[in-house]
Amino acid sequence: MIHYLTRLRNQMEQHWNKPAVCNYAGESFTFGEMAKEIAWLHILFRQLGLKKGDKIAICGKNQARWAICFFASNTFGTVIVPILTDFTPEGIENLVNHSGCRLFLTDKDIFKKLSCEKMPGVEFVLNISDFKEIFTHSSALSEAAKETNKIFNNTYPNGFSINDVHYPTNNDKDLVVINYTSGSTGDPKGVMIRQECFSANVEYGQSAVPSTAEDNILSILPMAHMFGMAFELTYTICAGTAVYFLGKLPSPTLLVKAMKDVKPYIMIAVPMVYEKIYRNKLLPVLNKPVMKFALKIPGISTLLKRQICRSFNETFGGKVRQFIWGGAAINEEVEKGFIDLGIHVTSGYGMTEAAPLMAYENWDKFAPRSCGKAMSFVTLRIDSEDPQNIVGEIQAKGINLFSGYYNNEEATKASFTEDGWFRTGDLGVIDAQGNVFIKGRSKNMLLSANGQNIYPEEIESLIMNQEHVAESVVVQRDASKLIALVYPDQNSLENNLVNLKEYSRELLNSINARLPKYCQISKIEWVDKPFEKTPKMSIKRFLYK
Repeated sequence: MIHYLTRLRNQMEQHWNKPAVCNYAGESFTFGEMAKEIAWLHILFRQLGLKKGDKIAICGKNQARWAICFFASNTFGTVIVPILTDFTPEGIENLVNHSGCRLFLTDKDIFKKLSCEKMPGVEFVLNISDFKEIFTHSSALSEAAKETNKIFNNTYPNGFSINDVHYPTNNDKDLVVINYTSGSTGDPKGVMIRQECFSANVEYGQSAVPSTAEDNILSILPMAHMFGMAFELTYTICAGTAVYFLGKLPSPTLLVKAMKDVKPYIMIAVPMVYEKIYRNKLLPVLNKPVMKFALKIPGISTLLKRQICRSFNETFGGKVRQFIWGGAAINEEVEKGFIDLGIHVTSGYGMTEAAPLMAYENWDKFAPRSCGKAMSFVTLRIDSEDPQNIVGEIQAKGINLFSGYYNNEEATKASFTEDGWFRTGDLGVIDAQGNVFIKGRSKNMLLSANGQNIYPEEIESLIMNQEHVAESVVVQRDASKLIALVYPDQNSLENNLVNLKEYSRELLNSINARLPKYCQISKIEWVDKPFEKTPKMSIKRFLYK
C-alpha cells in the first residue's frame, strides 16, 4: 500500500504549477503554492512550540486554506481535530477541551461566539482565512509567530522548490485525526484515525474510481466530516485532481452553476440533494402528458431517455462519470427513476470509524437498493444465523478501521466484539454476490407487540414514494402504535389543491396496503416545518419520540 503522503508529494512534483485547492470564484493555490504554505505553517508550528502528537483544532467553512492546514498538520506530525461549524459554541469549546488542543484555527465570526476562558488549554488562535493571529494568552508566542516570515525566507533564500518538500512516510500507525461524531456536551466520541486509514481509502478510491490531473471535483460536503475530508479532498488531491470548495450550503441554483463552471468528474452528495434534483428537475419533464405517452412507445422511449440523460449530464457540467450518494438510504422511486433514465448513479456505505468507506460499487455493477460491496481493505460480516436472509448487525474489520474513541475506553470497548470486530450498529444482509443491503440502524429498530422487528426506515421509504410528501419519520407510541409524522411538499399541496384531511386517509390506506399487519401505521400526523437534522443531514429521531 502506497502512503498517501508519498502520493501527495508525487503530485506536487509532477504538477507544481497546476491548480490544487481552490475556492469557487475565489482564492486559489497551485500544488507548488500549497507546498510552500505547508512549509510556512511548519515553521509557525515550531515557533509556537508544537511537537509531534500535539492537537490542533480546526473549525471553519470549506475553503482552500482549510485543506492546507489539514495537510500541514498531517505532514508535521500533529493531530488535527476537525470541528463542524454547525456545532453550538458550547459544543465547540467542549471538543477543543476534550481533545486537549493547543492551537485553534477558526474564523473571526466563529471566534466571537466562543470564550477563551472556557478553553484554557488553547495557547494560540489563528485565523483560517489568512493565517494571522486572532488571539493568544502569551506575548512571547505572539512575538515568536511574527518571526515566521523571516525564518522562512532565511531557510529558503533561493526560493521554495520541490526539492525542499520532505514528508514522513514511515508513520502508518501514527494518530493523524480525531474526528468527533457529534458536538454534544455529554460524553464525546472522538474517532481516532491513523495515517494508514487514509492511505487505505486513497488507494481503494483510486483503484475503484480513478481520477487524474485532468479532472476537477466540486467539494460540497463538510470538510470536518470524514467523507468530505477523505473523498472530496485527500483521495482526489493525491491523484493531481483540482479541488474546488463551494464554501456554503448548495442551493439548487448555486449547485447547478458551480457544476457547470467546475465540470467535475464525479458528484458526491447526501440523498436529500439527489431527491430534490429528481423532483425539481426531472419529474416535471417526465410528468408532462405528451412525455408520458411518448415514453410508452418502444424505440421512441429509448431515444427520449437518452436525450433526457444527456441533458441532465450537461446540466451538471457534462463530465460527471458517476453520481454517488451515501450517509442514508435514498428514496426508492428516485433511485429507480435515475437508473431507468440511464444516469450513472451508485451508492457507498461508510462511517467515521472506517475513515470512512466500507462498501462501494461502480454504477455499472451497482445492485439497486444496495450500498455496494465490501472494499478491498475491509471484511464485513452479518451477525446472523443466515446472513443472506436474516437481518443482523453489520460488523467490520480492516486496516482503515479506527483505533478507538479518544479518552473514552468504555465507548471503545462497547464498539468491538470479543473477537475484535467493529459493531457498526447498522442492520442488514449480504447477498450471495457480496452486495450489502442496509435495513436500518439497530438503535432505530422498533419491536411490535408480538415481538416482530420493525425497521422504520423501510416504512418511511414507502411514505416518501407517495405524492405530496417531503419528509417523514415513523415513531412508536403507546407501546405498540406506529405513528407517521409527515412534513408535506407545500408546493405540491398548493398546486394540486389537496384537501389534507382526505389525503391523509388515502395515504394511510395506500401505505398499509403494502405493509404486514404488525407494522401498519395507526395514524398520520402532519408537521408544519421540516424535521431537525444533524450536520450529515440525518433526521434527529430522538426529538420526535
